[in-house]
Amino acid sequence: MSRTRYIAQAGMIAAVYGGLTWLVLAVGGALAWGPVQFRISEAATVLAFFSPAAVPGLTIGSLIANLLNPSAVWPLSWLDVVFGSVATGLGAAWTWRFRGATVLGLLGPVVTNALVVPLYLPVLLVGLGITQVPLVGLSLSGNGLLVYGVFAVSVGLGQAVVIYGLGWPLLVALRRIGITGFVGPKG
Repeated sequence: MSRTRYIAQAGMIAAVYGGLTWLVLAVGGALAWGPVQFRISEAATVLAFFSPAAVPGLTIGSLIANLLNPSAVWPLSWLDVVFGSVATGLGAAWTWRFRGATVLGLLGPVVTNALVVPLYLPVLLVGLGITQVPLVGLSLSGNGLLVYGVFAVSVGLGQAVVIYGLGWPLLVALRRIGITGFVGPKG
């Protein structure tokens, strides 16, 4: 694949990811951020089954979405801009690496987000004035390992719903219409 085509693909994928994240923000409010995340743009991580350009594309799309989050509490939001984008990039790299094994490839974004996002999420929530884990009433200033575990489960479950509930059907549909890669015609 030419360098130009690679950069163009990465840019288009970044735009898709960022645009879908903003669509969720406009329609569903805070569903794209918080303790339970249903960021439908994460379904686009299946594009990493087709092109290595999806790895930087998804990372940049996540970075832009997190950077422009209007509910962000600066400077704490830099945690999400940096580490949330890293989690998305690692998940995309995992998907590209295991693109021959659908279930395992889809697991990458679920695992990386479930492990990384809970490391900084309590800090962001406290910055927003939230002192307890929503729904369970667990104090964010309490047992750090327990808080991390609760968020790992909640972020992981939200991610799994999106990846397996939306991403997998998207992957099947793309394969059904004959998408095997984004290499395109030579020339």
